[in-house]
Amino acid sequence: MTTTNEELAYDFLDVVEQAAIACAHTMGLGDRHRSDRVAVEAMRARLDHVPIDGRIVIGEGERDKAPMLYIGERVGQGANGAEGLPEIDIAVDPLEGTNLCATGAPRAIAVLAASERGGLLHAPDIYMQKLVVGAQSKNAVNLDAPVAHNLKQIARCLDRGVEDLVVVVLDRKRHESLIDEIRETGARIRLIGDGDLTAAIGAAVVGSGIHAVMGSGGAPEGVLAAAAMRCLGGEIFARLIIDTPEKEARAKSMGIDEPRRIYTSADLASGRQLVFAATGVTEGALMKGVRFFGEGCRTSSVVMQTSPHRVQFIDTIHVKEQAGRRGLRF
Repeated sequence: MTTTNEELAYDFLDVVEQAAIACAHTMGLGDRHRSDRVAVEAMRARLDHVPIDGRIVIGEGERDKAPMLYIGERVGQGANGAEGLPEIDIAVDPLEGTNLCATGAPRAIAVLAASERGGLLHAPDIYMQKLVVGAQSKNAVNLDAPVAHNLKQIARCLDRGVEDLVVVVLDRKRHESLIDEIRETGARIRLIGDGDLTAAIGAAVVGSGIHAVMGSGGAPEGVLAAAAMRCLGGEIFARLIIDTPEKEARAKSMGIDEPRRIYTSADLASGRQLVFAATGVTEGALMKGVRFFGEGCRTSSVVMQTSPHRVQFIDTIHVKEQAGRRGLRF
């Protein structure tokens, strides 16, 4: 990115806000595919107005079979013929937590991360083993260390007992052994059905009540989490789960030739000028969901940058254009 990085941050904020508003209209209707579709359409439409020569590196599909925002797609004004614009790589999840939105459950968000060209890992859509911690603990844990060791280290860094820790784990059958190991230490577990990206952000925010995220989840979400960690000072340790020849071939086709490599946030999101933007769709600890009122709606978002290095929580009122408006009623 260039000196327009600050303006682009607000352009990207608008992108996630509009995606969140679109899918919030479908909240609780029980149609996860519709929720995802309208989020994608809204995000794609807003990206067309951003003054960038953008390229999707993490999107709705690895090849151009997805209707919109597929990996490799050009977006922004540069895709429509404008020249001389900054070349930007973009990772998107128009609706992180499709099931959460469809059922009206908490923590659904619209999110994207952006960097100068080459600054975000082109990760295949497979599972990734993850360990996410905050800034105080990031130099004391190891992805290959036993669970008990890592939790003791986190507790020591935070000057508290292991029994005071809260670890977020996706509620999946594959995590049964991990859950048992965590509980044997005395640490508490918060099981979640979806939304491990939101949990990862929480692990890096002091006072969120989350001290670590453990287990396996999507690799694309891992890259988005890494961008957030670069801005927040937390850390993600991750390894791709490549357990079939098909996954190995897919990873190699995307430039990954070290299948057992442990990645950190600087590996997954290596860009010097990163922007991370997210807007709450349904209620969450860090961001409220979209709230509708007669004249429009209200959104709650976070925008983070590495250059300048800052984190902003932004509350926005979106007002419909109406003739003869006498005043807003919230």
